Amino acid sequence: MLSLQGVHQYYGESHTLWDLALEVPRGSCTCLMGRNGVGKTTTLKCIMGLLPLREGEIRLDDTLLSALPAEARARRGIGYVPQGREIFPTLSVDENLRIGLAVNRGATGRRAYERVLDTFPVLRQMLRRRGGDLSGGQQQQLAVGRALILEPTFLILDEPTEGIQPNIVQEIGDTIVRLNRQMEMTVLLVEQKLPLARRVADRFYVLDKGRAVANGAMKDLDDALVRRYLTV
Repeated sequence: MLSLQGVHQYYGESHTLWDLALEVPRGSCTCLMGRNGVGKTTTLKCIMGLLPLREGEIRLDDTLLSALPAEARARRGIGYVPQGREIFPTLSVDENLRIGLAVNRGATGRRAYERVLDTFPVLRQMLRRRGGDLSGGQQQQLAVGRALILEPTFLILDEPTEGIQPNIVQEIGDTIVRLNRQMEMTVLLVEQKLPLARRVADRFYVLDKGRAVANGAMKDLDDALVRRYLTV
């Protein structure tokens, strides 16, 4: 479904992604892994068009994404939940969610809105509360819900459990599993919590210094790879 080939990216003169190749099959939940600073978030921003490519191409099925601006990529069915959530803190929960209705309009958008509230009941209870007044876990649910308003077929999640209390981590993991396995949504996930990654993902890529150094079925992520590339 998603394919990156020969991707190079720079911050100024710093070469951050090196000839990166990555495949996310349709229907999979693929986890992008690695220590801090190895290029995981940079990869996601390149996919979304938030950072430019120096070389290479990114395709979603038959569409050359790397030729499209960021807003056009979202309209191709990609939902994106950035690291740090990036909700609008002074807007209400309802207003944050309704931003997605500018793209997904009419009856389909209203049904998507109700499904989000069914998925995250705490948001229904807090519709009039400002986003910035929610707890970290509630803000993360709002960020995921905002992406789901667009009814994506491909969902990108950048460290959705960062700084979240354990009971909400469990809920977010359950939601990822439900979206992927019951609703057949393809997921690309950056996640540092190894037990959660093993629970929700069926495939993995490991990055090191901007390069993909290992990939495969999640069951093949062995202790040697964990010690070499993931432990701190």
